[in-house]
Amino acid sequence: MMNYKNVEVLLNADASDRYRQEWQSYIRSRKEVYRNLVNEHLDSNMVSEANWILRSHYSSGEEMGLNIVPGDICYTDFGQAYLNETGYQHFGIVMAVCRRKALVIPMTSNPVQYAKAYDARENPAGRKHLMRLGKIEPMNRPSVLFLNDMKFINTARVIDVKAHLDVHSALFRRIQQRMLEVLFSREGWQETGPGQPDDQGHGEN
Repeated sequence: MMNYKNVEVLLNADASDRYRQEWQSYIRSRKEVYRNLVNEHLDSNMVSEANWILRSHYSSGEEMGLNIVPGDICYTDFGQAYLNETGYQHFGIVMAVCRRKALVIPMTSNPVQYAKAYDARENPAGRKHLMRLGKIEPMNRPSVLFLNDMKFINTARVIDVKAHLDVHSALFRRIQQRMLEVLFSREGWQETGPGQPDDQGHGEN
């Protein structure tokens, strides 16, 4: 897996004489970008950029020896993101696989998001686009799903498979039902007011 030091070496590497000027210009522009990034996103952004360089030419994770199936809980690089989108390196659960792409729901163990999430008994006034998943072995902590951030991704974005949830389990079926509610039911829409974005950063599990 790429880390900060790997990326630093990559970005400071010498280019061939033919492309040296273009490479140096590119590095100068990237350094300016990184100088303006929020500190908490700096390392994650550099890792995402390196993963894109190394992985973007693969048509799927199968070319790297990863056979992703529904129910897999994966550590995934979602790349750069706009405000209110899940980005960088996150866990996520695979809900479906179609033509080498996986429908993934990002997740986090951030306790703030867990507390905000809807629960019929414990938090009926919670946000319905957040679903408490609980603790799935061998994950370290309880997780919450960002149902409004589900997306199809190239499975080459998957870094590693960390756990698996049985697709025939009651929990997996509940996730499917909540997906449908968020997608098609107005009751599942919980708008966030101006200046109050959901925190869907790169929390760790």
